[in-house]
Amino acid sequence: MTKKSILSLLIVGFLIIADQGFSQTPASLSREHLLMDFGWRFAFGHPFDPRKDFGNGTGYFSYLSKTGYGDGAAAPGFDDRTWRKVNLPHDWAVEQPVNQKASYSHGFKAIGRNFPETSVGWYRKTFRVPAGDLGRKISIAFDGVYRNAIVWVNGHYLGTNPSGYLGFEYDISSYLNYGGDNIIAVRADATMEEGWFYEGAGIYRHVWLNKTSPLHVASNGTFITTAVKSNLAEVTVMATVVNDDAVAKTFTITQTVIDANGNRVASSSPKEIVLQPIKSKEISDVIAVQNPKLWSVETPYLYKVITEIKQDKNSIDTYTTTFGIRTIRFDANEGFFLNGKHVKIKGTNNHQDHAGVGVAMPDALQDFRIKTLKAMGANAYRCSHNPPTPELLDACDRLGMLVIDENRLMGTTSTHLNDVQRLIMRDRNHPSVISWSIGNEEWNVEGSITGARIAETMQRDVKSMDSTRFVTAAISGGWGNGISTVIDVMGYNYITHGNTDDQHKKFPAQRGWGTEEGSTHASRGVYFTDRAKQQIAAYDKRPNQDFVSIEEGWKHYAERPYLAGMFIWTGFDYRGEPTPFQWPSTGSYFGMLDQCGFPKDNVYYLRSWWTNQPTLHILPHWNWEGKNGQVIAVWAYSNCDEVELFLNKKSLGKQRMPLNGHLEWSVNYAPGELEAVGFKGGKKSITDKVKTTGEAVAVDLRSNQQSINADQEDIAMITVDVKDKNGLHVPTANDEIEFSIKGPGKIIGVGNGDPTSHEAEQFLETIRTVNVDNLREKSIADMKINSATINTYPETDFEPAFQKERDKAFGTAVKALVYRGSFELPENIDQAKITFFYRSIGKAQTLYINGKQIAENIPESKKGNTFTLDKSLVKPGNNTLTIVAAPLIKQQSWDNINSNPGLIQIITPAPSWKRKLFSGLAQIIVQSTGGSGDITLTATAKGLKPKVLIIHSTTTNLRPQVEEE
Repeated sequence: MTKKSILSLLIVGFLIIADQGFSQTPASLSREHLLMDFGWRFAFGHPFDPRKDFGNGTGYFSYLSKTGYGDGAAAPGFDDRTWRKVNLPHDWAVEQPVNQKASYSHGFKAIGRNFPETSVGWYRKTFRVPAGDLGRKISIAFDGVYRNAIVWVNGHYLGTNPSGYLGFEYDISSYLNYGGDNIIAVRADATMEEGWFYEGAGIYRHVWLNKTSPLHVASNGTFITTAVKSNLAEVTVMATVVNDDAVAKTFTITQTVIDANGNRVASSSPKEIVLQPIKSKEISDVIAVQNPKLWSVETPYLYKVITEIKQDKNSIDTYTTTFGIRTIRFDANEGFFLNGKHVKIKGTNNHQDHAGVGVAMPDALQDFRIKTLKAMGANAYRCSHNPPTPELLDACDRLGMLVIDENRLMGTTSTHLNDVQRLIMRDRNHPSVISWSIGNEEWNVEGSITGARIAETMQRDVKSMDSTRFVTAAISGGWGNGISTVIDVMGYNYITHGNTDDQHKKFPAQRGWGTEEGSTHASRGVYFTDRAKQQIAAYDKRPNQDFVSIEEGWKHYAERPYLAGMFIWTGFDYRGEPTPFQWPSTGSYFGMLDQCGFPKDNVYYLRSWWTNQPTLHILPHWNWEGKNGQVIAVWAYSNCDEVELFLNKKSLGKQRMPLNGHLEWSVNYAPGELEAVGFKGGKKSITDKVKTTGEAVAVDLRSNQQSINADQEDIAMITVDVKDKNGLHVPTANDEIEFSIKGPGKIIGVGNGDPTSHEAEQFLETIRTVNVDNLREKSIADMKINSATINTYPETDFEPAFQKERDKAFGTAVKALVYRGSFELPENIDQAKITFFYRSIGKAQTLYINGKQIAENIPESKKGNTFTLDKSLVKPGNNTLTIVAAPLIKQQSWDNINSNPGLIQIITPAPSWKRKLFSGLAQIIVQSTGGSGDITLTATAKGLKPKVLIIHSTTTNLRPQVEEE
């Protein structure tokens, strides 16, 4: 055998061994779903200036040209130490001021085409992957990034996701440094709007690291449907199993149903399956569940299915799916049925932002909002007009809220249909979801044959994936034509746009409901319209001839059995669309609740007719100084039979409450007490009072919960108001309240529900970075010199730095260098923290600032060095940086050596948190910072007694998280 043959055999043998080593099954293959929200870095980039976008995409080879060539902030070695530290979810738009040149529909927040400096954001995170994970399938999953997200891992370009609403996931197994650090970089570009409402900016939903065996259940790979007959439920589980290994796999799969208490209630028989390499297979089981507990709005009972894959009796993968057992049916003449019982839909439309935090809502805030809507009597929620965050649907599942899950954009190309498919794959196991909406008010096509074709194609595609739910579209015009001729459930947007009875007669087999109704305008706590102040009285009246009042709308749908119900526009106010105004209003007036979730008066009309809860509410408040003797319109909302009104104990008359209506009195104002008494069956049932108050004397704070979990995620919603000397809430107060917090908690946002407010919603420290400019160099004999000598070198002795190639010849000729550069500091640095994040430009180096030594003979550091600069070292204006260094030399001609000595970071402390009351109220959101103990929140205001509120932060089990750097 020749030497060449022996060498070839050795090489082949080595490759076989190496391949076997790579394919070895790790000891632990259990599935992990790890939260990846903490410890990110954030900085603004730029949509078109590469110098301000960290030079990304400017290399000779771009990340689109060759694998692993992510450059600038996408490069693994990029120094992000000066970037701001953030946790997710994060919305950088809510942090911006409002500006008249910004988008009307997006609440005039200073992002978008007119604001390139704040329209692109970069995120970076360092995380570790254990060496033992080699051989597993590892992916990174984003629940939502607004928008046009480009993602890299370790400099490898993963892909671009244009939509701000759909989640996306990338397999990163091949790109990882196992046993070491890994870098993820995300560039989000919010320059272009996707909707016409506030959408935020950035990684505003969760990020996850998912780990599985090569043989595993696919992501969103289960689909559970239920059929109920008497006391038996047939639970059909379809699970897609993927074999990403290089060899065929023989395995068994079992599906087990677990009840809400964690008990096993039923299971399928194990099936033995053979799956070829790089293939997937859908496996179906039907499991009988005896005496099932049905999911409903009143009793939202949830089960789980555990899908388990075993090889040689060893568990390889377990996949958990939460589901509910329930039946749904729409009838063209009788409306909607849940579990065979008629349910009138009492719904609201909602966008996904909240006061103080924008679209970056903590999970507990989703619960708060759904509970608030349920307390109003709502039983349904339309996701307007985009796929929601998964946690919103989780909250609806747990709390009992029916959902229209809505697609963002109609169309029939693969772009559009793939988005719909991703939506359905993600959300199809939520029992709360009763309908897929394929579009909203597509005016350009909704009344045409083109619209009909698009809707028909999309509806067919939806039903091919999920035939258990109904398809709808919200249509505001062209009833009787176009989309309305083919859609499963006709979505009526505003009864003034057509005649629902005519549509029903023309299409008697078509189901229908009101997907939008109302669009009324109201400023919470305001009862006289003042257009100069852009305030609208909070009485339920038609806004104009194109829309009806909430009461008129509800009566229309309540009186027609063929209509399943209606969704009010909207449940909550939201940023943007400040109809009927423009600037300076920045938020909508449509909500039954304001942006904080404080109720407007319409809430009590709905509670009267949407619930059986005894309700009586009178409006307005009774603080009308200067209006003595003037007529005030007094309304009463109630589900009592009769209501009698008293002013200062004198009866103003008793009236009978009309079905689905309200009562009115014209009252000559006199200060004192206005009382309404409700009667049921001729007996006094309930009362409501409003009183004239005195001046405010004290601040008050109330929390929705007295303790929160110490997990960096949980929140408390704090209501702020002021009281008079008798402890009465002052409904007209507009005091500015200042807040401070101590302990393991932080304030993450403030609001007051005023759609005209331009106040900051977040108060953050400001970070500014300063470059070292005009870096020059001078060669010297060695590094053994002192600062006095360095300072004597004239400028004529220096030349621009790094002009000479740092090759081996340079290393032979030059043993040491003096570098000189400068940096400018702003005038006001007294309160600032100044940090120099140094990057090595020598194998060893000594550093001076303004002639004073800050480091001596420190070795080259790949991660860099950090120096906090004492104020005695620096001054406002020009400062000098001097570095004496042994030069870095290229070992190969293609090597890149660092020529940037780093950045100076200036951090100015955040101002105090504060907010003015609007109509007597404001809101603070407090979040855990991770430790246990008491969180002390203090509220103060000029001339008022302060208030201290204590919230307990309690130790809890944390969600599994990625291993940090």
